[in-house]
Amino acid sequence: MSLKEKINNDLKAAMKAGDKLKLETIRSIRALILEFEKSGNGKEFTPDEEIKLLSGAAKKRKESIEQFRNANREDLAKKEEQELEIIQEYLPKQLSEKEIETEVAKIAEKVGAKNKEDFPKLMPEVMKELKGKADGKVVRRLVEKYLG
Repeated sequence: MSLKEKINNDLKAAMKAGDKLKLETIRSIRALILEFEKSGNGKEFTPDEEIKLLSGAAKKRKESIEQFRNANREDLAKKEEQELEIIQEYLPKQLSEKEIETEVAKIAEKVGAKNKEDFPKLMPEVMKELKGKADGKVVRRLVEKYLG
């Protein structure tokens, strides 16, 4: 089942259940999908594009949470956290830091990265491999830690 079909099914279920937050969040994802399809850039909506779209939506929620917390708006931060949880249901399972460290070590060995000068060689490979499965900030921190 494609993301679009899953979103439409979940949208109907949220409407029937009367779950306003889930309905609102799913509608925002659906709007992103429709915007992508109508952009006219000729790209097909592939699984990679799905992950890119959902990761972008999740990243926006994370940034909003941080900003709301800095402004002491816990009520708004909680709403964004709930939306983030809903969005993450559609993303691949997120890896733990230990799992990311293991992947970083494997990929570093494969590309021959050993020190800080190898960061530009290692980071893109790790991000390509872990696309949608890990937060970019966490990956960057762990890659830097690995390279010393």
